[in-house]
Amino acid sequence: MPIVRRGFLAGALLLPAASAVQAQESWEDKHQRQLKEDWPWLGRYAADNAKLIASGRKVDIVFMGDSITEGWQSKHPGFFTPGRVCRGIGGQTTPQMVLRMIADVIALKPRLIHIMAGTNDIAGNTGKITLAQSYDNLRMMTELAQANGIKVLLGSVPPADHFPWRPGLETVQPIRAINAWLKDYARRARATYVDYTGVLATEAGAMKPGLASDGVHPTEQGYAAMESVLAPVLKANKA
Repeated sequence: MPIVRRGFLAGALLLPAASAVQAQESWEDKHQRQLKEDWPWLGRYAADNAKLIASGRKVDIVFMGDSITEGWQSKHPGFFTPGRVCRGIGGQTTPQMVLRMIADVIALKPRLIHIMAGTNDIAGNTGKITLAQSYDNLRMMTELAQANGIKVLLGSVPPADHFPWRPGLETVQPIRAINAWLKDYARRARATYVDYTGVLATEAGAMKPGLASDGVHPTEQGYAAMESVLAPVLKANKA
């Protein structure tokens, strides 16, 4: 009996840990299934897009991006006034966004698009990708938008001196490289480069204290800083 009790107690103590493992596996299984069944995640905003199109409401600007864009709406929903549409999806890379351009942007017929992407390319979230390939994808999104009469705003990749989900990965130099390319490309493509670096970054290339919850994703204060840069651009374009 004492042995049975000890065994039962040990099993009971292990239950929380086992449940946590199952929950983590369940999330990962769900994530992997989504990538296999709908790699660009076209289903994420399909219903919202259909409702918006059916409503006939005018769309001024669509924000295309990853979790940094998605978090913008969840942490500061007041910024997304009527006519401003968020189409950010956490974890996404530029090749996924290219495949979402028709359904999540062009079909909504906005006047402007704000593209902010590259963080997850550097992290390799959907596999290895070179900077040149990231540039190609950013160019494809820009050209698709412009071919459909949509003005393009290219947002700089927010600073980060580490990615919590990719320990040890060099981030500062790749982010600076993408932003240098974006600035030059925006000029050549007659797009508008929106540089958030000055209000967000330390000299070392990290997020300023208090502006990110984990060194990558902006806090409410971080988004407020970004909006201080973007507001004049939107005013100039009346969005």
